[in-house]
Amino acid sequence: MLTISKELVDKIIEHARADHPDEACGVIAGPLGSDTPVRFVPMENAERSPTFYRFDSMEQLKVWREMDDRDEEPVVIYHSHTATEAYPSRTDISYASEPNAHYVLVSTREELRESVELRSYRIVDGVVTEEEVEIVPA
Repeated sequence: MLTISKELVDKIIEHARADHPDEACGVIAGPLGSDTPVRFVPMENAERSPTFYRFDSMEQLKVWREMDDRDEEPVVIYHSHTATEAYPSRTDISYASEPNAHYVLVSTREELRESVELRSYRIVDGVVTEEEVEIVPA
């Protein structure tokens, strides 16, 4: 189960809506081994695409080094889907390289303008497992 603050969920949604029609992406760092998302780190979608995201390699290196320096890890890796449901694509699954991370997807597709679909998954060795999301007050 992913336990995440409403403040962080709101930031993910805000980033996804701001970058629409392109996919938004980023991480939420937390203390090593804590499984607690704390520090929101929005990142650039190097592809600037409505159907695909990729972290810029230099930005990713900088963010991962910063997490190392702060004894953090990527607790949540998030991105948006602009025209489909919040479910990992084959590409998302093939690129999932952090077995301890929660992969959070938010859909910004047209029919959800007034609401939000946010879901979380564990992706390990190509196997996708949806998990419950508990949103707690900040």
